[in-house]
Amino acid sequence: MMEQILQPRITENKDWVTLLFVLTFAVIAFAKSVNENRFRDFMNLLFSDKYAKVYRENSNQKSTFTIALFLAQLLSFSFFIQLALSIFGLASKTDWLLFIQISTFTTFFVLAKYLLEKIVATAFNIEDFVEHFNLQKVNYRTYIGLFLLPINILLFYYNQFSTKFVLITTVIVLALNTLTYIMAIKKYHTIIFSKLFYFILYLCTLEITPYFFIYYWFTKGSD
Repeated sequence: MMEQILQPRITENKDWVTLLFVLTFAVIAFAKSVNENRFRDFMNLLFSDKYAKVYRENSNQKSTFTIALFLAQLLSFSFFIQLALSIFGLASKTDWLLFIQISTFTTFFVLAKYLLEKIVATAFNIEDFVEHFNLQKVNYRTYIGLFLLPINILLFYYNQFSTKFVLITTVIVLALNTLTYIMAIKKYHTIIFSKLFYFILYLCTLEITPYFFIYYWFTKGSD
């Protein structure tokens, strides 16, 4: 009599990812319902500067609309990082614990960086400039985060994409992020040149050093 060996069937739970996508779209829909005209202007951000001109006050950085889209951005960026790690064979794209870790780290990093920016801006007496500069960056980075959302869906549900596609997408995101800096600097060049020394300190302290340490941490951890 042949002895049957039963092996447990390991199945990956993908339901939480679907719920994540639904939650992200729900947050976007909520933001649209809060202010439909503002949402329409926001979606035309890359083609028109109307949004930046109309909603340039510092109070808009803490509005319900901005916070909702900021949350959607965090979810989108965090899951893209996990997908990129999975495609390079460094993680599983269905590991919900890893997503919590990535999203927690991303949220902590952004909030800690924001608080440090407030402290540095107060010390350098450039609070107004930093507030407007941050609002400009948040707007464009949120736009990039929403741009990543459909790419996340494709990367998750279709396994045909190669590492080359992820690298190209990452390069595009970094290029767009750099472009937002250039646009922000161009817009506030008068203020920047009047306080050039403080701006260079601000740039080195909060816009270069944190990312350098993250890069060093990842590369050292992979050795």
